[in-house]
Amino acid sequence: MQTSTKGFFQLLKSLKWPVKITIIAVALSLISTVIGLIVPLVTKNLVDTLTTSSFNWKMIGILLVVFLLQAISGGFSFYLLSYIGEFIVADLRKKLWSKVLHLPVPYYDQNESGETMSRITQDTTTLKSLITDHLVNFVSGIITIIGSVIILFFIDWKMTLIMLVSVPLSIAIMMPLGSMMHKVSKSTQKEMALFSGLLGRVLSEIRLVKSYRAEKTETISGNEAIQNLYRFGLKEAKIQAFISPFMTLIMMAILVVILGYGGLQVSQGILSAGDLVAIIFYLVNIIVPFAQMATFFTSFQKAVGATERIQEIFYMDSEAVELEAPKHLKDGVITFEDVHFSYGPDKKIIDGISLIAHPGTVSAFVGPSGGGKTTIFSLIERFYEPDSGTILFNESPITDLSLNAWRSKIGYVSQESPLMSGTILSNITYGMSTIPSMDTVIGAAAAANAADFIDNLPEKYDTLVGERGIKLSGGQRQRIAIARALLHNPKILLLDEATSNLDSASETLVQEALERLMNGRTTLIIAHRLATIIHADQIFFLEKGKITGSGTHEELLAQHQLYREFTHGQGLS
Repeated sequence: MQTSTKGFFQLLKSLKWPVKITIIAVALSLISTVIGLIVPLVTKNLVDTLTTSSFNWKMIGILLVVFLLQAISGGFSFYLLSYIGEFIVADLRKKLWSKVLHLPVPYYDQNESGETMSRITQDTTTLKSLITDHLVNFVSGIITIIGSVIILFFIDWKMTLIMLVSVPLSIAIMMPLGSMMHKVSKSTQKEMALFSGLLGRVLSEIRLVKSYRAEKTETISGNEAIQNLYRFGLKEAKIQAFISPFMTLIMMAILVVILGYGGLQVSQGILSAGDLVAIIFYLVNIIVPFAQMATFFTSFQKAVGATERIQEIFYMDSEAVELEAPKHLKDGVITFEDVHFSYGPDKKIIDGISLIAHPGTVSAFVGPSGGGKTTIFSLIERFYEPDSGTILFNESPITDLSLNAWRSKIGYVSQESPLMSGTILSNITYGMSTIPSMDTVIGAAAAANAADFIDNLPEKYDTLVGERGIKLSGGQRQRIAIARALLHNPKILLLDEATSNLDSASETLVQEALERLMNGRTTLIIAHRLATIIHADQIFFLEKGKITGSGTHEELLAQHQLYREFTHGQGLS
């Protein structure tokens, strides 16, 4: 609990605060609070004048001015403090979003995207709620309570002592309840993140759900998550249902005691009627903040729980992606030296691979599924680091190179050809800091055999592609991906089953575009359809993470039994 609270304040300290506005807002809040403390004293004098023959209109005027000043300062204070809350939470979200984008790929292997979304949206909203809705009231409430108690001591110290007896009792009850609320809130936020993960997973693959009539299965999964949230919500409500009435009960009991005791004092002439009215006002000034503190206490525990989840992300190691423009790297040789890689203790994927790919050549990888072909590409892109062995570029480990510069050399076209929701133009130019001229974009589209179909669309390059490019065919998505790669002009080209899911007409167009793209570049290809790679400079046959054969198509036909079986199975010889 202590560590969680400390982490919460460390996070607040690390955020960007609008200092000048904060000072003004706090000053206005203090003015509003001080005016609130003056009101009972003005009322006291007014009540006391009512017992005399003359009616003091001046006191009425002062009271109205005081109320007006309190309303104006309170209104400005509320707006400015809300502004501060929105400002610092926006800063938190920006930092969190930047952090999430720079986390390494293994993080995304282990965490559903919906869970991460929950951290950026729901957890930060919990923190904003505390700052905007409760923190201001808590600070001003503390000032009001302290000020009221001090003034009450001057009016009647005995009654003030009676009232203060309740404070230790309240704290003794609130502390264990706060610990319980922290645990419940943390569990609720975890469950909410899991539910968000479920929503993201199911809704992003809704066509798969419907194709396999899995609505019932997913309904059950969703209902279980909703039921868990319902149970945690009830636990939270039970604690809250005790805290607020308990605080109110204590305060009302004190009010009854004060009224009885104060009435007796007035009847004996020890206190004036104005004194008693002022005491009641100050008592209300104390009761209201105490009730608000119960709400603040609950919100604070939620925010501390949310902070823990947010801090977990901030403490993770980021990829070392530089913000400056990538430096140009000369063409060079890609070398694997006894590279080993596994996704876990029992998931050995790459088992001692050594190979060399020279500039301007085509190297192809074939073999049974699960042999490690796609993982080789992931290692080249530095999505993962080898367990042992080294990947070199121009005889230097690629880990010594700037990650930004290294990835800027690589163009990747996969069988999925993912597109971002947006226009065709935004997808072709995706990732470019400076958008090239329209002529350049059209030239890349033409080289990718994409210009004709784009020109036939009503909105042409402003056509929306839909989520993940669903409004376009597989061949169209491939050609847009190729146009994007052409525009980035990479030196190293990774083609992952780039024509495997296409019909013959689309394959012809895509294959022509790929040949233009491959010209003069170091190309590495993954292919199940051997017809696309029989002219490769070298072919590596992968089985269970090992290269069991390498050479040209003819050399492998002569030397490698399983390669011969692959070629005969596809009608090649």
